[in-house]
Amino acid sequence: MADEVLSQNEIDDLLSALSSGEMDPNQLKQEKEEKKVRVYDFKRALRFSKDQIRSLSRIHENFARLLTTYFSAQLRTYVQISVASVDQIPYEEFIRSVPKMTILNIFSVAPLNGRMIFEFNPNVAYAMLDRLLGGRGSSLNKVESLTEIETKLMSQLFEKALENLREAWSSVIEIDPVLEEFEVNPQFMQLVSPNETVIVVSLNTAIGESSGMINICIPHVVLEPIISKLSVHYWMQTSSKEPKPEEYRDLAKNIEKAKVDVRAILGESKISINDLLNMKKDDVIQLDQAIDDPLILKIGSQPKFLGQPGQNRKKLAVQILEEIRGGNQEDER
Repeated sequence: MADEVLSQNEIDDLLSALSSGEMDPNQLKQEKEEKKVRVYDFKRALRFSKDQIRSLSRIHENFARLLTTYFSAQLRTYVQISVASVDQIPYEEFIRSVPKMTILNIFSVAPLNGRMIFEFNPNVAYAMLDRLLGGRGSSLNKVESLTEIETKLMSQLFEKALENLREAWSSVIEIDPVLEEFEVNPQFMQLVSPNETVIVVSLNTAIGESSGMINICIPHVVLEPIISKLSVHYWMQTSSKEPKPEEYRDLAKNIEKAKVDVRAILGESKISINDLLNMKKDDVIQLDQAIDDPLILKIGSQPKFLGQPGQNRKKLAVQILEEIRGGNQEDER
């Protein structure tokens, strides 16, 4: 029989049995060490490779960082969110693993088909709501008695968080996540068939002193059109984007407006520090350039043209004679 996903209540019962002595941990260890034949369950078909799971993990690690920043700003308290696991399981197991009453957000992700689920543990959801209303961030599970105002506040908070999901997925595909339903009972949701493979991303979440899990359920039908983009080959390939003609024109216009320094070099000379210190009025410094030699015009620090000095409308001017190719003629002179 295939491995089962335990609910939170079943995990609590197991830990309680170990601590009370009803169950011997050594016996569990002995059973674990024994060789067992694992029966393959065709209902639990693995449709995603390890490579694709790692890509999904990278995407949601970025999403967790964005969510941490977003919720910290909205709730004005310490928030820490990190990826705990990324698994592929049947949809039926995901529904059985979440609490009977919890906070469920169902949203579409156009242009992809199908819908995703955000499951917020009540401890996390109510800590957020308490902070949003000015409280300390304490957690109180009252999912069955949510008021319309509380539902509206939660929906708005979670809906704005979807913008971070758009940014996290932008490296693979541009999506438009839209919140469609707000539900509290997972038994009322049947997005896909029970045996359909789904990706479940679990996020460890701490808000002040409260902690819990945020689970993201992504059916295979949603990821099927872009599954090839989740491989390492796609992530590592460097695709060059061809600039558009209008981008060239805009860039050329901006460059044409740029101002640059133009300097005409009359000549250069080298003197000793002693001569520099003893210089007086009417002393003459001899340049290394003849009076009839062309001047070097520099654009910024690079020699660009040869020219001759003159006058234009009672102002000093330089007439360009020729262009310096490669900017190295200054060294040759």
